[in-house]
Amino acid sequence: MEIMVCIKQVPDDSVKIELDEGTGKPAAGRAEPIVNAFDTYALEMAARFLETGIAGEITTITIGDESSKGSIKNCLAVGASHGYVINDELFEGSDAQGTAYALRCAVRKIEQDTGRDFDIVFCGIETSDETSGQTGPMLAEMLGCSLVTNVVALEEKDGVLHVKQETEDGYNIVETAMPCVLTAARPNYDPRYPTIKSKMAARKMPIGELSAADIDASPDRIGAGASLVRTIELSAPPKRQAGIIIKEDDIEEAALKAFRMMTDANVL
Repeated sequence: MEIMVCIKQVPDDSVKIELDEGTGKPAAGRAEPIVNAFDTYALEMAARFLETGIAGEITTITIGDESSKGSIKNCLAVGASHGYVINDELFEGSDAQGTAYALRCAVRKIEQDTGRDFDIVFCGIETSDETSGQTGPMLAEMLGCSLVTNVVALEEKDGVLHVKQETEDGYNIVETAMPCVLTAARPNYDPRYPTIKSKMAARKMPIGELSAADIDASPDRIGAGASLVRTIELSAPPKRQAGIIIKEDDIEEAALKAFRMMTDANVL
């Protein structure tokens, strides 16, 4: 079983990021770069899937600069066997469609060079910095394979994947043939932490670096010039107004006062 896990390096979303007054863009430099949370769930899900006794390996890939290798190293320390970075200035400004196209080209190139055809390609359902949720579905379309979104568990039976899909009303159990693309939601467990031993081993593992030319990506389909979606303006959310504290000795009087205040404010 060959599994590809696509990841993205994003600013740590536990750190409050303000807009830069000069550029109007998020001042993300103060936040430590980390692997997108849903991508870590995808990697953990893939690792646990293979640990059920299925022979196979996990390859992880990202689009980014030299600093992205640190995120790939972290993935190698918690279950991945191979890692790649697609590093080329031509990809800067790509929208979800350009990103999916680059990943599709990379998947085919790695399959061609290694002779390993990927049975499952994992993505997170969305990224914390953009939250479009479109890259996985677009990648499935470009690869010409099936897609299951919001995956929280999977198992293999007689060559068929049985996938547990989270919905607003509960869960679906979906059967799909391979190859397929799965987008991971949050399962009922957390990703594992690397050990000192696995970190040391990951440092010694090579990371493949691919350019647009290496993966035969057409310049007309990547970068800001090819993007169909553009960000016109960013603005910070309005600040919350201070709340009102109701101080009444009697509970009923406090509830009545709150009701009157909400009525006056046309909240009710």
